[in-house]
Amino acid sequence: MVLGGMGRWTRVRLWPTPPRLLSASCADCAKHQEPPRKKLLSEKKLKRHFVDHRRVLIRGGRGGDGVSCFHSEPRKEFGGPDGGDGGNGGHVVLRADQQVKSLSSVLSRYQGSHGEAGGRKNCSGRSGALLYIRVPVGTLVKEGREVVADLWCPGKEYIAALGGAGGKGNRFFLANDNRAPVTCTPGQPGQERVLFLELKTVAHAGMVGFPNAGKSSLLRAISNARPAVASYPFTTLKPHVGIVHCEDHQQIAVADIPGIIRGAHQNRGLGSTFLRHIERCCFLLFVVDLSEPEPWTQVEDLKSELEKYEAGLSERPHVVVANKIDLPQARAALPQLRARLGQSVVALSATTRENLEELLLRLQELHSQHVAPELRW
Repeated sequence: MVLGGMGRWTRVRLWPTPPRLLSASCADCAKHQEPPRKKLLSEKKLKRHFVDHRRVLIRGGRGGDGVSCFHSEPRKEFGGPDGGDGGNGGHVVLRADQQVKSLSSVLSRYQGSHGEAGGRKNCSGRSGALLYIRVPVGTLVKEGREVVADLWCPGKEYIAALGGAGGKGNRFFLANDNRAPVTCTPGQPGQERVLFLELKTVAHAGMVGFPNAGKSSLLRAISNARPAVASYPFTTLKPHVGIVHCEDHQQIAVADIPGIIRGAHQNRGLGSTFLRHIERCCFLLFVVDLSEPEPWTQVEDLKSELEKYEAGLSERPHVVVANKIDLPQARAALPQLRARLGQSVVALSATTRENLEELLLRLQELHSQHVAPELRW
């Protein structure tokens, strides 16, 4: 390059940047770049996935090591041992939380906090903090096939894994016959367990019926729950619980589960595993689509599937609810349904809210007969 100024011409040569410096700067940038991490699901997306069983490996925290050291101070020749003990490892605790609705947020592995090592001047190490795992209310904790805990009420806790004990410093081994011990022990490892978490919805009543029988519409009509409603089968893919508010400030929890079809025990449809969510229910509601031909066969098929899932489940107190009474063909089939079943049937329409009062009265009667006595006891 030639520059002109003050009547003189000066030749300036520009040297290119050495390629080694460029490559070194790129290497530094690559060195400081963090490895790509898996994006965590947002809370909104996490709620879409309903999980009612989970296998979890849980380890308690390891205890801190004890320390072997001696007191050192000017003009004090024999200070003696002053090694402190290690801190205990942290426990891992399962806690039932009413705000958690699914086991989807539970990870497959948990590690408790480790205890810190001891220090000089007889200072003990800090113990590991408790690690709390929030699970839904109604979670069963199993180890193998044995049920070790039932978290059926909010705030109930279970220690899933104990933390290891902290090691002892040489101060612990001071004795009359050993005034200068050098022995110290390491911390103990935490407890390791493989637990199986199984969610069983806690509700007073459970609604059972075929797909498109109107269970979700009925739950929307009698409570503030808002499950999805559509004109195609298997709209409900996870359980929903609605609270029915009655007189005298009485509240009845009603659970709605996905539809059950004939052969569900053979894994047809969505299978019969969702029936675990009505195992805790004191009474059942058999919701029947009255517009279908021969609606009494639906009750027979539902009872058969319940009995194949668990013996005695179909014999619990129940009410047969004949839905869609607003359709002309449904109203004509009501007398024959009552004659075939030989019991009272609550006929209603969840869409037009016709005769919902009779169902609410039946719910109150069953609740006072089968739930209220247990609460008084």
